[in-house]
Amino acid sequence: MDLVKVKDRSGLYRDEYSNGIVNMNENEYKTYMENYKKCYNEKQKIKNLENDVNSIKNDLSEIKDLLRNLSK
Repeated sequence: MDLVKVKDRSGLYRDEYSNGIVNMNENEYKTYMENYKKCYNEKQKIKNLENDVNSIKNDLSEIKDLLRNLSK
């Protein structure tokens, strides 16, 4: 992989083969990964809470049905 430094941009290089930009700044990469993991964990937390709420809704519906049957 041949990299050429991007003019006026520290830490950025262009891959001559794919023409893609590569960020070689390790601190920026670590910061990006930390932010990505935080965002991912928040999404997972929300998904788990949604599943818990749906489970509680189903349980309440079953309880209501049982109470209706008992009252007949």
